[in-house]
Amino acid sequence: MSLAVCIPISGWMADRFGTRRVFGIAVALFTFSSILCGLSLNVPMLVASRILQGMAAAMMMPVGRLAIIRTFPKSELLRAMNFVIIPALIGPLLGPTIGGVIVHWLPWRVIFFINVPVGLTALLLVHRHMPDYRGDDPRPLDVVGLLLFGTGTALLSWVLEVFGEHHIDVISATILLLVSLSLLGAYGWHARQTSYPLLRLTLFRIRTFRVSVVGGFITRLGVGGLPFLLPLLYQLGFGFPAWQSGLLMMPAVAAAMGMKLISSPVLRRFGYRKVLVVNTLLMGITISLFASISTSTPIVLIVFLGLAQGFFNSMQFSSMNSMAYADIKTEDSSMASTIASSMQQMSMSFGLACGSLMAAWYLGDLPQSDQIAVTGALHYAFLTLGGLTMISSLSFWTLHDKDGESVSKGSSPVPSE
Repeated sequence: MSLAVCIPISGWMADRFGTRRVFGIAVALFTFSSILCGLSLNVPMLVASRILQGMAAAMMMPVGRLAIIRTFPKSELLRAMNFVIIPALIGPLLGPTIGGVIVHWLPWRVIFFINVPVGLTALLLVHRHMPDYRGDDPRPLDVVGLLLFGTGTALLSWVLEVFGEHHIDVISATILLLVSLSLLGAYGWHARQTSYPLLRLTLFRIRTFRVSVVGGFITRLGVGGLPFLLPLLYQLGFGFPAWQSGLLMMPAVAAAMGMKLISSPVLRRFGYRKVLVVNTLLMGITISLFASISTSTPIVLIVFLGLAQGFFNSMQFSSMNSMAYADIKTEDSSMASTIASSMQQMSMSFGLACGSLMAAWYLGDLPQSDQIAVTGALHYAFLTLGGLTMISSLSFWTLHDKDGESVSKGSSPVPSE
């Protein structure tokens, strides 16, 4: 929730105080709040410390992305984004595995203390290498917009995560959902009335930016459920222990890192439109293929399927993240980065809720001890998410053949308004 509230203000802070200062303070605050988490004596103290962590993380992602956009020319942006996307892909895959190992052998507090040497190293790198960019004409802070959008997105994220992981009655969930959507709708009206909105929605008139952000949001509905469904399939359906389930998630990491070696020539050869349409279909097919594996499936085939999933996912997000800035002017880069990061954070909640709802729908009241029935139910969930992902490829048909060439080929951007 603190991520959802604080991400929209990150672009304004970077323009006003500079990327180096904001990023450095964010890293320092994240490190300090990690220490507080590890020293927590009770749940309220842990929650308060986690709020500080979320505030710091909200500053790091969009401000770091902004520094990349402002540092590299558009002709080199794709290669730079390939490196940026790797942590975002491998974090959710390696995190549960490493975290499980830590809490199995060491106290749970080590999970937070391990951030301290990483944070101190990051602070040194920020001091030595982080560029310091500021807005040419810093805008005033849209306080009303921050209250409307921040409250709306925080409430929506909370409703989706609670609805996906816990029992909540339909009436309460519906009321909270309507309130959150009303707040976001009120922000949309407010943004059209003010000269300096928190998030300038007029950027969605740029076709490459609109398709990348909105299309990516829709695509993540299917992909976002995988980190939830795959462990269920491996542990409940196949009866694998947690460590083996974690290992089966790791081939996607290797494929994601290998993808960056070929994404640039592939996009240069075929263009963003063809790559995104075809790759989204391949992602959906790969997700659907998880419905064909069972306890009798050779591990080699499961590993190969994980490799394919990681490769297509990495190609997808690397393409979308780089194309989003193909036609964005330099003075609009901080605003574009903030909007894209906000939508990405919301899509994570939607994806988790979508995966949880699919699992709950098909599992119903099946006993966990009935592995065959559980496996069959989860197979239907994978088929549903795979179909949803394939349908989301329609969102990329509105692109033009030459869209994104300023990034993939280094040519002059084609007007996309």
